[in-house]
Amino acid sequence: MIIRVVLALALSAPPVMTPAGAPQSPCPVPVPARTSCGFLEVPERRDAPERKIKVGYAVHLSTAADREPDPVVYMSGGPGSASMQLMGFLSQMFPDRDVVTVEQRGSRYSQPSLACPETAQALLGRLRQPPADVGAAANRCRERLAEQGVDLRGYNTKEIAADVVALRQKLGYASWNLFGVSYSTRVMTEVAAADPEGVRSVVLDSYLPAGVAWYDDAGRNLGDTMALLGVRERYEAMLARLNRTPALVPVLDPLAGREFTARMTGDDVATILAETLHEAEVAAVMPAMVGALAEGRDEVLRPLADAVGEGLTSHEFGLYHAVQCQDEVPFNTFSQASRLFTVNADKAVCDAWRLPKTGAAATDSGAADSSTADGGAADGGVSAVKAPAYVLAGQYDPTTPPRTAGPAAEALPAARFQQFPGLSHAVFLASACARREIAGFVGDPARHAPAPCPAPELRPGGLHVTGAPYRISQSPWLAAPLALYALAALIQLVTAALRGRAPAAFGGLAGVAFTGVVAQAVLGLASRNETALAVGLPDLVVPYSSIAVVSAILSAAALYHDRRWPQIAATVISGGFLVWWFTWVL
Repeated sequence: MIIRVVLALALSAPPVMTPAGAPQSPCPVPVPARTSCGFLEVPERRDAPERKIKVGYAVHLSTAADREPDPVVYMSGGPGSASMQLMGFLSQMFPDRDVVTVEQRGSRYSQPSLACPETAQALLGRLRQPPADVGAAANRCRERLAEQGVDLRGYNTKEIAADVVALRQKLGYASWNLFGVSYSTRVMTEVAAADPEGVRSVVLDSYLPAGVAWYDDAGRNLGDTMALLGVRERYEAMLARLNRTPALVPVLDPLAGREFTARMTGDDVATILAETLHEAEVAAVMPAMVGALAEGRDEVLRPLADAVGEGLTSHEFGLYHAVQCQDEVPFNTFSQASRLFTVNADKAVCDAWRLPKTGAAATDSGAADSSTADGGAADGGVSAVKAPAYVLAGQYDPTTPPRTAGPAAEALPAARFQQFPGLSHAVFLASACARREIAGFVGDPARHAPAPCPAPELRPGGLHVTGAPYRISQSPWLAAPLALYALAALIQLVTAALRGRAPAAFGGLAGVAFTGVVAQAVLGLASRNETALAVGLPDLVVPYSSIAVVSAILSAAALYHDRRWPQIAATVISGGFLVWWFTWVL
């Protein structure tokens, strides 16, 4: 009887329709159940279609009873960032729809993958002395890729957009909802213009519109963000100080697997801040970080320097530069030298590669308030985008700021724009409220009215600047003195209480209390903004230190009456801990 009931329930459940061209290949990254991966074979250049390449993609099939027929198709930014590792995250955002993630041609999970370690190593070499020649490194990369048969002219926004259109046709979806972030917003507007019948709605998070001279505006965008954060004057003071006297900072080279000493000028730090400010948690601690650097507290440079190496492993730089050299760099004037070494490096690569520009002549699309006369890349066909669009921008985004994203949204025929307070780049990754709004828009694009989202609770409060927490996060054994002190205090408390020795017991109690309140303060800070621990500790730990001093005094006093080895050990450990705490941690 039970078997019949189970079979009846199974047979009565609504079937999950599989798209006609759904892949059946294993995926290169962990993905949720009912997800499969595959490759879309396309010409490397559609104007010379003989050579074929493969574009990676993944499809997650929704099991919802009310499954909608039109999926969400997502692409990451970069250019050169991977997409399918976000499948689990995206499938939770859209449980009633299939989700498709599509890789950019030339990215990590496509074939060929246009990795360019030569250029990545040269970019990291900007922090060495003498600086590496990025142009020469780029030429070595191009020669190696050419030996593999790669034609860099095939890796541009129009070709990437054409891949997305071709994928919809392969999978057999009548229409779908486009979801782009940062660079891929430019791709998705191209897709919406080229395939209007196949696009139901468009989500543009951190919109990078055509018509904006991104390189020419990069310095201004960073300065504007610092002004919004209220640290513009201290930021300029920090740049001036480090440009006069560069800091020497140990940095881990993730490509070579070894540490080297970086020489960091103010302009180098500005470049790194422009990248790290993509994270809302970093923006929240920026006032404390910039203030410390302006005062000469260079210990907070270590996490910034390490961020350079992490960033160099997040993109396939051959693809990144192929796109930038054809679709972005030619539409900038570079009339003034930039303080950002990434801007100068991209220009050097493009000067070396000499790829043709693939956009139309730069025009004033009316989509942005660019600081240049010519504007940036062509308008990408925004006037041809007919589907409803939802454009999101973070208040502190230094790369795709609301200053340019808002007017660009107005140029889209059916778009709504929303700025999210307290957030930065890639809004949907940082805000559950934003994710709900995106899902609501996709559910009903024609009638969705964005609701305001509150700023996240990321402000760290008062910080005592110190590099100790970050160093401990990299090498946990460095916290051994604190662990030993806590253990010794606990043993002292228990043994002294059992023997009725009040001074020793109170000494142990004070030590336990100190470790407890410090742990509570640190955990509280980490729960609000874990990134803040890269800058320092909650400023309450400074007055809390008096408890550890009291513990040491009581332990020393108890030693006068009890000179056996347990009390001697507790007193020595307590005194040694204070030296470590005040000289190394604080």
